[in-house]
Amino acid sequence: MSWSPKVGLVMIVCNIIAIGIGKATIKHPNVGLKLPSSSLFGGLSHGAMLGTISFGHILGIGAIQGLASRGVL
Repeated sequence: MSWSPKVGLVMIVCNIIAIGIGKATIKHPNVGLKLPSSSLFGGLSHGAMLGTISFGHILGIGAIQGLASRGVL
């Protein structure tokens, strides 16, 4: 699978979904180092943002592979 704008869009959407899930489920999302633009990410700390983006990439890899196997991407 090679990169294309559709693949990038799927990854971005998966990361946004993961940030939403993280903001809703992390018990203490603002404990620890603060991000410079913390208001942009809803007050998530550095560790919480790293965790949610990592989760988003895992979701994105699965979504991209699944969509590619079905011929959508």
